[in-house]
Amino acid sequence: MAEEKSAPLRTLIVDDEPLAVERMQVICCKIADLHVVGTASDGAQALRLVEALEPDLILLDMTMPEVDGLSVAKTLSKQEQRPAVVFVTAHDNYAVEAFDLDAVDYVLKPVKPDRLERAIQRALARRGEGGGETSQWLDELWIPHRSELIRIDTEEVSRIDAERDYVRLHVEDRSYLLLQTIAGLEKRLDPAKFIRIHRSTILRKDRIKGLRHDGLGVWSAEMDDGETLRIGRTYLPKVKAMAGR
Repeated sequence: MAEEKSAPLRTLIVDDEPLAVERMQVICCKIADLHVVGTASDGAQALRLVEALEPDLILLDMTMPEVDGLSVAKTLSKQEQRPAVVFVTAHDNYAVEAFDLDAVDYVLKPVKPDRLERAIQRALARRGEGGGETSQWLDELWIPHRSELIRIDTEEVSRIDAERDYVRLHVEDRSYLLLQTIAGLEKRLDPAKFIRIHRSTILRKDRIKGLRHDGLGVWSAEMDDGETLRIGRTYLPKVKAMAGR
């Protein structure tokens, strides 16, 4: 078993740009934990090669004609035995959808060797964990930051605010913008851990210290950091039910 875990990941590179495939091959040949078993130039060919070659890992471009990377990942997600997926893309606005499909990582182009190596280490760690059931809820979010994406555990997020087509994630004394509507993100968050209190606000339940009645039917949620946030009338019944009221 130990030998199996230490074996190089049999890897399929999928990208519709020949130069991008060539660059990935050059980077991959210098990573001892990888063994490239094939390349594909479109999503349909990738699915055929997955069936024929049974790779452990796919380095998958996001935007391709006809069958794109998300479609490939959705098809693979329905299979009991499926390779790990690392998305490799020039676009940072598909991160939520990617991790909703249980992607191992999301690497931005132009690919840096050390960044790809970190993604490979995540894939190896995933293999070492032996899989298991995947939750339907997001447990991590990946946020565009400079030339890469940074991972934020949902356990670290205390509050989420809507800002038009974006959401702002509050993590300790910092905040991060993510291209995602608050309604779309709400559907992917565990309702046992998060609750929407306003059309523009989602809170992590265990960060709510208490509820306060301000009179005239107005209620507020008191956070453990001392901040007070107004509860929208539409969401008040659900918030009260959380508190057993």
